[in-house]
Amino acid sequence: MDTGSPHETGPTVAAEGTAGTPDPAGARSAAGAVEDGPVWIALPPGLLKMRRLLLVVWLGLIALAAGLLPGLLAGPAWAVFALLPLALMAWGWVMIERNWRSWRYAERADDLLISRGVLWREETVVPYGRMQLVEVTSGPVERHFGLASVQLHTAAAATDATIPGLDPAEAERLRDRLTELGEARSAGL
Repeated sequence: MDTGSPHETGPTVAAEGTAGTPDPAGARSAAGAVEDGPVWIALPPGLLKMRRLLLVVWLGLIALAAGLLPGLLAGPAWAVFALLPLALMAWGWVMIERNWRSWRYAERADDLLISRGVLWREETVVPYGRMQLVEVTSGPVERHFGLASVQLHTAAAATDATIPGLDPAEAERLRDRLTELGEARSAGL
């Protein structure tokens, strides 16, 4: 198992950049980090595709129901109510991509960083020595898209963290690496 550098599943970015843009330094050191800061790993595009499909399916059903039922019961003028879910779908299409681009993670020597959020940026730092359990989960829709999520449980329930939409091989590699580092760091406690 390679513990020297994290496996890339998407484009990397420096600490100041945004997910999806290339790493400005263009290279990693042997420790897996750019000298200026951590190497951020973006989520793969499969998560964006899955979330957009779910948006279209659910809001498409609502638009159909909102337009078809009133149209049949009260006349075709009420079918205009189908436009509201369609407008929400267009807005959601853009917002889902912005949210997807905001998710990224970085493995450092002593902790894991998870960054997310568009309006309210949230960065979670999970020290390896505080991790109690690392799970890989994949529901039926995630499995269809070839995705898995990594759930980190720590001693404090408020700091539990999730990295969604990873390639299953990357999720398992991350789980094994985090478990190994967690055991090594907690041995001294």
